[in-house]
Amino acid sequence: MIKKWIVLICLLFITLIATACSSPFQDRGMPEEVTITAGDLPQEPGKDELTSTIKGNTSNDIDSIIESNFPLMDVVTGEGNQSAEIYATNVFSLSELEAVLTSAITPEEISEVKDSQQILIYPNHFVTLKVSDDDQDVMLIEVAEDEFVQKNYSPSFLQTYFAFRILDSVLGVNNWGNRRASECRTGNCYGGYTGQGYGTPGRGNSSYRGGGPGSGK
Repeated sequence: MIKKWIVLICLLFITLIATACSSPFQDRGMPEEVTITAGDLPQEPGKDELTSTIKGNTSNDIDSIIESNFPLMDVVTGEGNQSAEIYATNVFSLSELEAVLTSAITPEEISEVKDSQQILIYPNHFVTLKVSDDDQDVMLIEVAEDEFVQKNYSPSFLQTYFAFRILDSVLGVNNWGNRRASECRTGNCYGGYTGQGYGTPGRGNSSYRGGGPGSGK
């Protein structure tokens, strides 16, 4: 009798592991809500100093500029093991942040501001600027590689900001919106960072990286 119970427990344990592994969006650890407020950010340089540093950066990679000047708050991992990095600042407003980033490197495409969000498309990266849901004084900066966008983003979300013909051209995929829409019917879609465990790909452990001029990978 005892042996039967041991076997049943082992089978249940194996089933639970298999179920967890079958999810398209894997968490590194248990999913939990992440709140990002001004109190969560490390000390940042002043606006003038940070603006000067960003504009004077000689890098041609927007990812490197953002990583070197803003604290990393979260990482979202999705299909294909691609990831999007979430940075934050309480130094700039949305319009100020857009201006300083676009002055450092000119994007290929700039969306209008909608729902307190704006998306900048650079070669190989989509950069989403968003007012934090947890603190109106904090700006979130999501940096996602094209492959992450292609395999994880909801076309209905991106269509709010860009026409599908632009997205097809940038992502190098014909009819991306319709193809992705059919995949989204299974629920494997990402509509931008919310900090919530539900409705987003799995997150890595929150940590700070950047946070000052000259720091980075």
